[in-house]
Amino acid sequence: MRTRLLPVLIVLMAAVLLALGLPLAVRVAAAEQQRVVIDRIDDTARFAALAQFVSEPVEGADERQRILQTELEAYESVYGIRVGVFYRDDRALAKAPASWFLPREGEGREAFKEALLGRRSHDPPQVWPWQDGRVVVASPVVRDGDVVAVVVTDSPTGEMRSRTLRGWLLIGLGESLAMLVALGAAFRLAGWVLLPVRVLDAATHDIASGRMRSRVAASGGPPELRRLARSFNEMADNVEDVLEQQRAFVADASHQLRNPLAALLLRIELLALELPEGNEEIASVRTEGKRLARVLDDLLDLALAEHTAADLQLTDIAALTAERVASWRPLAEEKGVRLTQDGSPAVTGWADPVALSSALDAVVDNALKFTPPGEEVRVTVGADGAGATVVVADRGPGLTEQELERIGDRFWRSNRHQNVQGSGLGLSISRTLLTAGGGSIGYGTHEPHGLRVTVTVPRHPPQA
Repeated sequence: MRTRLLPVLIVLMAAVLLALGLPLAVRVAAAEQQRVVIDRIDDTARFAALAQFVSEPVEGADERQRILQTELEAYESVYGIRVGVFYRDDRALAKAPASWFLPREGEGREAFKEALLGRRSHDPPQVWPWQDGRVVVASPVVRDGDVVAVVVTDSPTGEMRSRTLRGWLLIGLGESLAMLVALGAAFRLAGWVLLPVRVLDAATHDIASGRMRSRVAASGGPPELRRLARSFNEMADNVEDVLEQQRAFVADASHQLRNPLAALLLRIELLALELPEGNEEIASVRTEGKRLARVLDDLLDLALAEHTAADLQLTDIAALTAERVASWRPLAEEKGVRLTQDGSPAVTGWADPVALSSALDAVVDNALKFTPPGEEVRVTVGADGAGATVVVADRGPGLTEQELERIGDRFWRSNRHQNVQGSGLGLSISRTLLTAGGGSIGYGTHEPHGLRVTVTVPRHPPQA
């Protein structure tokens, strides 16, 4: 949702900045040209005043014409602007440079015609920075109420376009800074708008991770989100009640079945006293009874694991792992399996020591069950990004890709391992214990054969 909201906000803010910046850029270009035009109007008015006293070439008029010609030449030399005084029939009274002629068409001709009507030429067309245009301004020379000549200036626009471009660069810089501020505002605004959604998402993730007591405060935000928060809390309450009933049922059923099962096993032992020693049927019944007792114990442990909150502490993962490895080493030596530990000697993480110990016991026990004599079970402690890891790799038969997807499911066991002692709940209990503390357990193939189990706990304290 954030990826949809941010582009909308950014596009709207960019549109606002463009709507403000483009007219301002046009205004800057128009102001620069207007400044040039006003200067040229003043210059043409001054030359028109000088030319007003110069008549057709008669006696006494040559001196005034020379003065006018000198002024025009000095003006063209200093400013680089072509200037001339032209009669109505296009004859030049004075001009600079001498090679310049009034054009037959174009802006210069239009300005000349307008000045012949007795008024100064209007503003010339706008010259933009990317155009190599010129600014032409014409003023009439009036004598005795009649227009006898026209003063025309033809100005280059290089300097004007440079000033306009500099003004545009300043506008662009300001627009860029404003856009950066707008981006920051868009991110903050999107975060503020989506805050209730993020809170709801975090609560949903907590519940999906097993923290069933997470709820959303329904006191702020729009009415729709408040209503959604109330509905979410009601759903979470109902889900928690249903799960609590299931856990209570499993725990009660496991507990209540223990006494009848114990009495049944006792009667089987009494019955065995009446039968011949080594009877195969009674041995099979004993085995099944003990297996049923283990299943009930594991069910009770699973119900307790799902019900009990994790007591997270900053724990020395390497030391705790070394302790569990040392506890299992006698059994490994009895089976002829080498149980070794390597990796980092000091790794800390946030975990429930009891839950992590139980999970490590289940994983190591599972590895020893399936590793044949003479092979090795290697336990490696390390750190992976934000998590502390304990990797248990065995040299057993391993699992297929399809079996790896199902490992950890309750009561699931591979068809190839049905004769191996166990209830199929050990890894499920381990996953439940780790998930309650923010940890995880993953499975993979240990080449060339075997199973690789990775237990991960967070290295940073849990967020409140």
